[in-house]
Amino acid sequence: MRRSRRDLVWIPILAVLIVFAVPWPLWGVDLVVAGLPVWIWWHIVWLGICSILFWRFVASGAWERGMGFDPSVEGGDRP
Repeated sequence: MRRSRRDLVWIPILAVLIVFAVPWPLWGVDLVVAGLPVWIWWHIVWLGICSILFWRFVASGAWERGMGFDPSVEGGDRP
């Protein structure tokens, strides 16, 4: 299957999401904000960013193309 440039943009985005899923810059930081450690806030914000990017990924049609579905074909005619 041939991928378009538009779909290839998602590969480095996925790599960045994976690398920064672990709060590397916060290792050893004991700071507490609003009753929670900063690394918990990191995960809360990071999951929000991941949710927005996944929504954009699906909305762009890359999910269907990656799964081999043709979005122009009606639901009952898919292989």
